[in-house]
Amino acid sequence: MSEFQGWPDAGVRRLPQHIYADKDNFQRELDAIFFADSWNYVALSCEVPEPGDYILSSVGNVGVIVSRDRKGAIRVFVNRCTHRGARLCEKRKGNNKLFTCPYHEWRFNLEGRLVGVPLSQGVKGKGGMSAQFDPQNHGLKQLNVCERHGVVFASFSNDMVPLETYLGPKILRYFDRVCDGRPLKVIGKHKHVVAGNWKLQIENVKDTVHAAILHSFFTLFGIWRSDQETEIVVEDKGMHSVLASTATFSKQQTHSEKVDSEFSLLDPSLIAHEAEFSHATGAVMTIWPNLIFLQQLNCLVMRHVEPVSQDKCVKTWTFFAYEDEDPALTARRVKQANLLGASGLVTIDDNEILASCQEGLQQQSEFECAIEYGEGTSDCDHMVSESAIRGFYNYYRQVMEL
Repeated sequence: MSEFQGWPDAGVRRLPQHIYADKDNFQRELDAIFFADSWNYVALSCEVPEPGDYILSSVGNVGVIVSRDRKGAIRVFVNRCTHRGARLCEKRKGNNKLFTCPYHEWRFNLEGRLVGVPLSQGVKGKGGMSAQFDPQNHGLKQLNVCERHGVVFASFSNDMVPLETYLGPKILRYFDRVCDGRPLKVIGKHKHVVAGNWKLQIENVKDTVHAAILHSFFTLFGIWRSDQETEIVVEDKGMHSVLASTATFSKQQTHSEKVDSEFSLLDPSLIAHEAEFSHATGAVMTIWPNLIFLQQLNCLVMRHVEPVSQDKCVKTWTFFAYEDEDPALTARRVKQANLLGASGLVTIDDNEILASCQEGLQQQSEFECAIEYGEGTSDCDHMVSESAIRGFYNYYRQVMEL
């Protein structure tokens, strides 16, 4: 355990090292955030269209099964047999009439009830389950589930506010502008490991400052620059935020004639944009605790950040489109996944820098990150601000009692 477990006197303008590097703090996060009063993104409903369809997902570091039951309702179960704790499902997705444990073949129906126990009556009148055993008490652990416009969330808490209240009106506006009720379809998935604390990944997309500095591709081709029209929207408690910006697509002039002449796109369609929404060519939304909902150019993706340990997370990218859209637009979205996906021309910058941050944060103790760009913890109309990060940590401190 690190020596310093409090919080700096400067409040959320300073972030203490131990929240990124301490194992005990990580465990407290799981209990206080992911296993408590949070709506956690788990899937798009179009990923389980038919009864018996399932995919694997996670809530915190707990594996879950997202499935559709016989009546068409979506259910989320902990991926764990109630007998000895073995994983029920190993394949990432599939279709089952029953969920069968590979260890002793306990069987659970699509509603999570235990419906089959081999040798429950013993053999030749000997053995079998005890008189105290009641199958009704051994169904799968089910989570609270809600769905909005094809996006599925789950919670270990049964005392959750409606999702609309959870998001708040400012964030709901951006959520609904992309997920507006039109049927969705998945057009691709990526999954990769990030060598950094899960919060570093969430901070990264609340950080407008780095986007115009670290990502040379963005700045060179006018996709995201600090001089562009920008809106930073922070939910009142700081839980969620949106960074919305309008690209100029004008190539940035540098001090190097060599850079200006040599760096161009052989295929300009990679950043070609078809206007779909009333404003902003890009809107990056973070929903507490660990969903990054990205609309950038015509790329639409849910980026689900799974906390694995204090120094590692796994990020699953689910690229999607509208079921009835023009195939040419879907093809554009697929192409732009090469720009923004797991090994995209932008993401590779973040993967490397977040690992670098984690390495630095694990050295020595009592280091404090300085979060000083801009003022306050709320909305602003420019890019040079870390207000969304400070808002996030205002809420984090409240939940973690720090």
